[in-house]
Amino acid sequence: MGIAGQVRPIVAAVVVLAAAVTAARAEEANDYPTSARAEYVYGCMKANGETRQAIEQCSCSIDVVASIVPYERYVTAETALSMAQVRGNLGTQFRTSEQANAAVNDLRRAQAEAEVRCF
Repeated sequence: MGIAGQVRPIVAAVVVLAAAVTAARAEEANDYPTSARAEYVYGCMKANGETRQAIEQCSCSIDVVASIVPYERYVTAETALSMAQVRGNLGTQFRTSEQANAAVNDLRRAQAEAEVRCF
């Protein structure tokens, strides 16, 4: 068996490994459910105009956010933002929670990055 015969299995193994890593990264980047992505794009379009350009920019924006903030963290931030609007003690707990504020700050940083990349 020549050198080419010895290299082929190694190249094949590297290709399979690279494909597996790429698939895992794609799965991680796409851990946001379609409904969450659609809701984000809908809200973004309401804020930025309901044009074809807004669809492209808002779709890009959620892709950037999803690449930076894990979905679980995104849900925490969205919940904190929503509950912080509630009046009284319950709303105060979400407005003053260190964990909620950290998640919201992570989301805002990701949205700022998305703004730079997409708009």
